[in-house]
Amino acid sequence: MIRVLVVEDSPVVREFLVHVLGSDPDIRVVGTAADGEEALEAVSSMRPDVVTMDIHMPRLDGMETTRRIMETHPTPIVIVTGSTEPHQVATTFRAMEAGALAVLRRPAGLGHADHDSTARELVRTVKLMSEVKVVRRWFRARRDAAVARPEAASPARLPAKVEIVAIGASTGGPPVLQIILAALPRDFRVPVLIVQHMASGFVQGFVEWLARSSALPVHVATHGEYLLSGHVYVAPDELQMKVEHGGRIVLASDGPENGLRPSVSCLFRSLAEVYGGAVVAGLLTGMGRDGAEELKCLREKGAVTFAQDKDSSVVHGMPGEAIRLDAATLVLSPEKIAPVLISLTNHRK
Repeated sequence: MIRVLVVEDSPVVREFLVHVLGSDPDIRVVGTAADGEEALEAVSSMRPDVVTMDIHMPRLDGMETTRRIMETHPTPIVIVTGSTEPHQVATTFRAMEAGALAVLRRPAGLGHADHDSTARELVRTVKLMSEVKVVRRWFRARRDAAVARPEAASPARLPAKVEIVAIGASTGGPPVLQIILAALPRDFRVPVLIVQHMASGFVQGFVEWLARSSALPVHVATHGEYLLSGHVYVAPDELQMKVEHGGRIVLASDGPENGLRPSVSCLFRSLAEVYGGAVVAGLLTGMGRDGAEELKCLREKGAVTFAQDKDSSVVHGMPGEAIRLDAATLVLSPEKIAPVLISLTNHRK
């Protein structure tokens, strides 16, 4: 039985969320809180397995409440918001900096055509997040941790020219991507493509949030646009992102891969076909195995590949699978990734 605390200042919405979550036989709502102060007390006394968190609340907002929970009683936190307006979503993503694991749209109301699907998504996410161990967070990892540098450290084994960087991420990925992009210089020499698994409706706000701390322009990718050096392109909702010869982005309504659209696997496979070994690609924290086999294919073509290390990953599924398959040339903590990207893209120019 998964024990859930619902934090929401609206009594009507609070009751609705209790109904949605309580309808699943594997979930028990053990308490509710109307603001952040109540939430802190409830987490301390009830020790729930998962917290669903509102952002805009009196006394103590969801961002600060999340930060305090993660400092005192680390618990998987799912942000549930009624808004997908990009500016508000960008603010919501600050809660992920504080340690929240996922951001979801509030389920549609009873009788709405999307009620069943959105309610299932909330239940599914709560169940998945209940399995995440959050005692050790990436920002608490040892900063001096050793970095594995196998044969890629030899200049003879590096690609003659890096033309593109690609990164795939899932659970826990947003704050790591923020760390990486914030450390890349304004004159970074190649395009960066990102597939981040997240609930539909949040990509534009996610991009705005990333752009606030990045010297590079960050965009939601559009079909047919040409890739520009020093620009970051994030895959949009419900489309597979690929590249084609000539450096253009292709967005396609192809079916999901690994149950996902966009999928990292689709992007990495197209990069292998178009760029071969002139790629730096990596997998960050996340559930599942999306992109791992395709990362191995890129490595076999001569690309430099990396995976986030276990100690810094919220969930070591995707990078762990890459390491298991020997798909990762490098195993890196978040703060080491940007310097490696800068070094590789400056190589043999």
